Amino acid sequence: MKLKIYDAKGSATDKSVNLSKDVFGIEPNDHAIYLDVKQHLANKRQGTHKAKERSEIAGSTKKIKKQKGTGGARAGNIKSGTRVGGGRIFGPRPRNYHFKLNVKLKRLARKSAFSVQAKNKSIMVLNDLSGLTEKTKDFKALIASLKLENEKVLFILGDKNDAAYLGSRNLKKVKVVTADSFNTYDVLNASKVIVSSESIKQIEKILN
Repeated sequence: MKLKIYDAKGSATDKSVNLSKDVFGIEPNDHAIYLDVKQHLANKRQGTHKAKERSEIAGSTKKIKKQKGTGGARAGNIKSGTRVGGGRIFGPRPRNYHFKLNVKLKRLARKSAFSVQAKNKSIMVLNDLSGLTEKTKDFKALIASLKLENEKVLFILGDKNDAAYLGSRNLKKVKVVTADSFNTYDVLNASKVIVSSESIKQIEKILN
């Protein structure tokens, strides 16, 4: 697949780049995508949810009323989960939601995500971001020049760029990552994936 390379002003240059079919042109594997996205979202969960059960509620353990002869149902103490103010029955407890996936499956999922975006013509190659400053208004100007003001945009850079990171961190619909830190969820969650020209070789090397 051949794509034109754009400059920071949003205009196409004379240069173009060939994307590897082994990464950007495979038949997407939906189940691999599902598993990788599921793992990403699960691993982000803190798992600190907690509700008090009857043994943790403060209160008297005295029997509320006698067992028989009242005409009503038998009752224990006020900490019972069936009473207002009592403990939660089988309430949530802290747990770890993390699970592992094979590296080959994660690579397949990332290739599938890129192939889906390539098929939808949602990948753009940008020439260089070296001249970018740390100001948010400059990054907004870059987004405007690319005509992506109302789009969710993912920038994948070859190396860490502090100016790009600092300039974009206040923009809700923009995320900047490097070629060795992107994930399937970020690629598919973006309506436009912008890769720098130097990051393409790194992406293809990592995924192959």
